Formats: sequence, structure tokens, C-alpha cells
Amino acid sequence: MRLLLAEDEASLSKAIVTILRRSNYTVDAACDGVEALEFLEMNSYDGVILDVMMPRMDGISVLQEIRKAGNQVPVILLTAKAEVDDKVLGLDSGANDYLTKPFASKELLARIRAMTRSAASAVQPDTKLRFGNLSLDCATFELSSPFGTFVLANKEFQMLEFLMRNPRQIISAEQFMDKIWGFEANAESNVVWTYISYLRKKLTALKADVEIRARRGAGYSIEHLRTETSAD
Repeated sequence: MRLLLAEDEASLSKAIVTILRRSNYTVDAACDGVEALEFLEMNSYDGVILDVMMPRMDGISVLQEIRKAGNQVPVILLTAKAEVDDKVLGLDSGANDYLTKPFASKELLARIRAMTRSAASAVQPDTKLRFGNLSLDCATFELSSPFGTFVLANKEFQMLEFLMRNPRQIISAEQFMDKIWGFEANAESNVVWTYISYLRKKLTALKADVEIRARRGAGYSIEHLRTETSAD
């Protein structure tokens, strides 16, 4: 599940991104309202977390812009303001929920689950990605085939979700690093290969009819297994 966070306070943004990624969310982070709009124009998200007080464009203005464009992505507003009028303005502008700073991480995660669950039941009741004989449940993080099931760890899930949302497309190690590891500056690019290896072992154990292929110097893709043919 992919989220966009727009928060101009760098330390808070980094902390929220870490919490969300540890909870198996894929997260993009914007530092102001204009950048948030640019992300929303280029990508599709399952939910958005908008700080109200941001430079260049405030969160409510961003919300009004995306609703005007017909984008109904679920939105939680974050703000230090607790006045009723501010909450009413946010909700009337199209927000799905409102969270006042400071907040507990457990509450933020609960509100995100509730927000995305409501949106999923309304427009996308099936939370599973499928490719070949594999099924990846984005709600439970279970990878299944007719031969068994694994509950994937955080990074394994995010990497396989990225691959299965883009079947047969080559995804570079840099793209994985940027999308999944992000702020974790101590992570090295060879960690991508490590997690690809973990996933390949699970695909083998599940007798998957798909494979993760490596393209030297390019990246990785998930594709159907090659079948050998012979002449009669």
C-alpha cells in the first residue's frame, strides 16, 4: 500500500516515514504543498497525509486542488491547531480524517488503517495482487500459491508489491532503494540483491510459475517462467 506524506518539519517527516515503512507501507515524502501536488500528479496513492501548515502551499489548499481535479484519494490532515473551525474547514474541504499534533504513532496507524479500509471497501474490495499462480494480499502481507503461504517481512513485501504492480517491467536497484529504503542513508544498494534472494527462495518453495529475473546493469522484473519447447 502506497502513501504520500507531506510534512515540512524534516525530523517529524523522517520519524513518520520510518514508522510507516516499518508497518509495511510504501511511502513518498514531500516537504511542502507544491511538491505534494507534483507527487500526486505523477503517482497513484492509496492514502495521503497532509500537514496543514506548510510553505509554498498549505495542506488545505492542496486538498482543495486535488478534490477540484476529481482525485478522491483518502486524506488525513495533520495540524498543531485544535480549534473546531479549523477541523470543520478541513473536513468540508474533503478530508477523510483530522489528527492534531502531537499524536501517538499507534493512533496515526489506526487512522490510516481505518481510512484505507473504508476506501478499499468502497472502490476496491479485493486487496490481492495476482500474477501467475501467486497471490499477494496487501492487507495481511501473505504471499500464497496453491502449494502454500508465507507472511512476508516488511522489505520483502514492499519489494514484491513493487514488482507485482509492474509485471514484466524492469525495476532498477536505484528505484528500489529510493522507493523502499528512502531516508535510511546507511543502506547500501547490494541490500536489494539480498532481498531478491530471499524472495526467490520463497517463490521456489511455493512452486511459483513466475520468477524474478535479473538484467545485468538494468534491474529486476517478475515474469512468467520460460518453458522449453522441443521439435517432434
